[in-house]
Amino acid sequence: MNNAGRIISVTPEYAIAGGEISIRCEGYNAGFESGFRCLIGGREAHVTAASHEHLLAVVPSELEETKVEIYFDNGVEKSNSISLTVGKLIAEDMHIVANPAVDPKDDSIILTRSGSRGQKLPVTLYRLEADGYLAEMQADVLNPTGLAFSRSGNLFVTNRSDGEVCRIKHDDEVVTYMTGLGIATGLAFDKDDNLLVGDRSGTIHKVTEFGKASSFAVLEASVSAYHLAFGIDNKLYVTAPGLASFDGIYVIDEEGYEDEYFRGFGRPQGLAFDKAGNLYVAASFQGKQGIVRIANETKEAELFVAGKGLVGLCFTRKGEMIVASNENVYSIPMDVYGTLLK
Repeated sequence: MNNAGRIISVTPEYAIAGGEISIRCEGYNAGFESGFRCLIGGREAHVTAASHEHLLAVVPSELEETKVEIYFDNGVEKSNSISLTVGKLIAEDMHIVANPAVDPKDDSIILTRSGSRGQKLPVTLYRLEADGYLAEMQADVLNPTGLAFSRSGNLFVTNRSDGEVCRIKHDDEVVTYMTGLGIATGLAFDKDDNLLVGDRSGTIHKVTEFGKASSFAVLEASVSAYHLAFGIDNKLYVTAPGLASFDGIYVIDEEGYEDEYFRGFGRPQGLAFDKAGNLYVAASFQGKQGIVRIANETKEAELFVAGKGLVGLCFTRKGEMIVASNENVYSIPMDVYGTLLK
């Protein structure tokens, strides 16, 4: 055997900077004075735990490539390598508290700089163009939180400070669409273009037309934003993060009847579906942080993307998973069916 050891596998196979990955190996010398290093994309990774057969390593920042190699180096020899797909940093210095949103017209991405509740910032909405340019939107919305495009292509955003939903026209005009929605956070449109709004104090409102809303469902209150997404079954899926380490995802049918879809997450937040109906959620799961995938047919959950402090995600038509922490936004290549490209 190579004296630098041998790498067998890495999980998950996708990560962003700061995410912790698990590496199965043989012959890794975990001794304090061994001189063994784990390198990811040529940069030394911080190893948080190690044995001869297994180690945990943190993905370094500022990697130059999306496709990188992991290998061990003992100062004399290098081990074999194994591939890891790392998200590309596409925006930073944001303040995102829910999912980003993709404009269906051109695949540009709408991002927020939300601020704490009641805090007024000079610019709160941004459009990340396809060429990577981050443009300031002139629309002035206090504490923008949830973002969603209607089926007709109009952008809506919640103002959680004032309990409003606003429609954004031409990136600069703000039209108040609905008021009196408590701490309005998550947004989603159903198949009939009705707007569902999550009030984190416990109510999901259904807005059927301008200025008219009714209570659609009542859930437990949340310490953070409600997050909403419709599945391919036309049911509404909701996360309402609490302080426990065993939070659930709720599913609500078209009549407003609620059930528990999955339980076992720490602080589940943004969620999105791929075209195959698999559900992805930003959460902690079994002590690991990142994006968790729940398989459509089996409901088996696995950590799919390693990353810390993630609050939201969305998919573009071009084949990307957009992953957001409070401050940074990353792009991970995917195909249109929700399978990450290798």
